Amino acid sequence: MNHLGLPLVSKMGKKKKKKKQYPLDSTMSLGDHLEELRSRLILAFGGLLIGAAICLCFGTQIIKFIQKPYADLVQPQDAETPTKDKTIELIENLFNGINQKLADDPNTPNIDQETEKFVSMFCTEVLVAISNDPNFTFNSPSSDQISPQRHLQVLRPADGFISYIKISLISGLILTSPWVFYHIWMFVAAGLYSHEKRYVHTAVPFSAALFVAGALFFVLVVAPLTLKFLVGFNEGVLGARSNFTFADYISFITMLMLVFGVAFQTPVAIFFLTKTGLVSIASLRKSRKFVLLGIFVVAAMATPPDPVSQVTLAIPLYALFELGILLSSISQKKREKQDNKD
Repeated sequence: MNHLGLPLVSKMGKKKKKKKQYPLDSTMSLGDHLEELRSRLILAFGGLLIGAAICLCFGTQIIKFIQKPYADLVQPQDAETPTKDKTIELIENLFNGINQKLADDPNTPNIDQETEKFVSMFCTEVLVAISNDPNFTFNSPSSDQISPQRHLQVLRPADGFISYIKISLISGLILTSPWVFYHIWMFVAAGLYSHEKRYVHTAVPFSAALFVAGALFFVLVVAPLTLKFLVGFNEGVLGARSNFTFADYISFITMLMLVFGVAFQTPVAIFFLTKTGLVSIASLRKSRKFVLLGIFVVAAMATPPDPVSQVTLAIPLYALFELGILLSSISQKKREKQDNKD
């Protein structure tokens, strides 16, 4: 009790209010790092599963988008269905040829022109009606050569389902890439100094955007060129017809989508390394020729053994390497100007 009769509160009894700790503002032990890794992986994987579940609902549309490079390549080679005018033209040419043969034969009896015209018109209309009938099929030993069907094939019962799930997972990763890259960079930030951690917030959106750009760049630009080269080599050089399976085609496309998505992280990696002082801009400029050689080696290892895929990956990679140096140089000049003002 104090002199006013109020109870005394011991200072020792007061509980100090703990400040909230943020991953970017605290240091961690090895055990804390492992726990942080586990929690980040769980959160990233949970977001990936949600994205995959969403993509499962749109799997058919995604498959059509992925199949577009192959469909655009083989569609012009398929025989076109004759139009009605073309059919009539062919039939008229046939009858003109028959009439010419009959006219040249001296043993042919005289046929009234009206009768000849009626028979010609009647046969033409019948043949046109038959050709327009969707249920009519012309069975011929060479029908496969006339109208080749180049649909992707499923050889084993579970291949289609497994490929569908694989497409959904890869599409879900692309859809949720901002969430996944956020947790990856938050784990990296836990082991950085306080003045280095602020660069993480800049790296997250750029990493996600470049990952999506790399995957789309492969599907829209690189895949048509690569497939054209491979199919042309198979048929032009080897004389073999290209009948791909659905599982092999999906594995080919999805694997290279991931390769290009990861490869497009080059500018972010260079910017982050220069900002943290692990690599200098001057050393990167001096090592250009070695980087170019290494890029071609990496492209050869990460892509199928065809020159088109390797070159189409190596050229953007080197361009992104130069972009990373340029962004780092601009950022360094801005920082130097700010230091001079201060």
